Amino acid sequence: MIPHEAEHTAMSYQVLARKWRPRRFADLVGQTHVTRALINALDHDRLHHAFLFTGTRGVGKTTIARILAKSLNCETGVSSQPCGSCTTCREVDEGRFIDLIEVDAASRTKVDDTRELLDNVQYAPTRGRYKVYLIDEVHMLSGHSFNALLKTLEEPPPHVKFLLATTDPQKLPVTVLSRCLQFHLKRIAPELIQGQLEKILTAEGIDIDRTALSLLARSADGSLRDALSLLDQAIAFGGGQVSEAEVRDMLGTIDNSIIDGLLDALASGDAAAILTVVADAHERNADPDQVLDELLRALHEVALRQAVPSTAGSDVDEDPAVRRMADSLAPEDVQLFYQIGLIGRRDLALAPDPQTGLEMALLRMLAFRPATPGSEQRRPTSTPVARPAGTTKRAGTPAARPTTVSVSPSRVEASPVARPAETATPWSEIVAQLGLSGMARELLQHTVLKELAGERIILIIEPGYANLISKEREQMVRDALSKHYGRTLSLQIESGRPEVETPAREKQRVQTELQQQATEVILNDPHVRALQESFGAKVNTASIRPKD
Repeated sequence: MIPHEAEHTAMSYQVLARKWRPRRFADLVGQTHVTRALINALDHDRLHHAFLFTGTRGVGKTTIARILAKSLNCETGVSSQPCGSCTTCREVDEGRFIDLIEVDAASRTKVDDTRELLDNVQYAPTRGRYKVYLIDEVHMLSGHSFNALLKTLEEPPPHVKFLLATTDPQKLPVTVLSRCLQFHLKRIAPELIQGQLEKILTAEGIDIDRTALSLLARSADGSLRDALSLLDQAIAFGGGQVSEAEVRDMLGTIDNSIIDGLLDALASGDAAAILTVVADAHERNADPDQVLDELLRALHEVALRQAVPSTAGSDVDEDPAVRRMADSLAPEDVQLFYQIGLIGRRDLALAPDPQTGLEMALLRMLAFRPATPGSEQRRPTSTPVARPAGTTKRAGTPAARPTTVSVSPSRVEASPVARPAETATPWSEIVAQLGLSGMARELLQHTVLKELAGERIILIIEPGYANLISKEREQMVRDALSKHYGRTLSLQIESGRPEVETPAREKQRVQTELQQQATEVILNDPHVRALQESFGAKVNTASIRPKD
């Protein structure tokens, strides 16, 4: 091969994003709601004079506009299925059709540019049926340019169609929006992007690694053009092949073994294992924010598999760690881990350093994990963990203490010693039966029964409430106790620290437990959770009151 032939061959390569750009409505991926409306408008001859296509980068705005321009000018007639072989269709595909005027508004923002453009609107198309103006990033036009455009946009000549595209429709004047048919193009789902990448690789004769394509599809963030650019890069990076390991290296994504290790450590409640995995991730230069991001993604897949197995993606079915976690983790644990991970990711920048923030977020998942009958066997250990050089060494990892919620308030006896049958009734119930009120009742609320022998009764009052004792109140208490027991009693009240709960402390404990129960019921309510997950709602726990 002579040099100029080699140069021509090298330059003849066309990037995948251009080579595989859709040329018909049927080739578009993931924008059915837009193509359906345009196909019906073309087939039933109900065409507006101005169309506005909005959406993020790489979702097909200008591609749809070009297909629409081709449909309007195809030599076989106006149709939603242009032939693709006539001179007009070929010239539109090649970007050299004279009656398709493409304008980059970002580089032509001045009003003089717009006026120069509009001066030619009145002239009939040179070759086509319609003169089509495709204005990309139209939101970049200046205010004066919009004013110059408005009149023409509202009442253009019958041979003119305006196709506007923008990634930021909020910046368009409402006067422009009201003159256009608006179509919002959605981000393309990763599953659809992955399917398109598989189709392209099959046509290109390149072996398919679905895990690698899943990584590329997720990294594209809803943009098919970005996905094709990444695929081009991956093919070049892998020397004509696309493999998971090389794609991970290219994208800098976290190795699956790190996420699988964290999931296993969380499932077993092993804090030492968590710190070991985090240390390993640090040695591999893994970004803590990305570690949390991938962990959240894995927890989401686990939750999907648990709740509705049929909604799990194809990559989920191939991941044994996700299947294992779906079987071993309780659904409420998965939700708790996910919520703590979200908050930890948000607060990562506030931590002394990112690795510390990652460790604390993971340890917090264990610390707040609800207790279960088997929780004692899976409590986090405090075994010291080898840490990479340059990181802060801690003396040990504190064991997480599972939080328990009482099902019902417990009853505490009023005396630690055996008593006669007449004192078997709990002291708090006796106080309630005496019928006292005011400060006399308040005095008894902070006492416990020490002794009831014969004609003598001895009470112990908490030291902080000894100032409630007075002769008048002692007399009221003595009379009430004598009436209750059916004989005249002598009363003795001693100041001291009771060994058991006073009625006041018992009441406070019961109220606290009931409040905890009520709060747990509200926080675990599926409707409340749905509001939190869908709208970011927050529960004002201070407003929760237990039902009487």
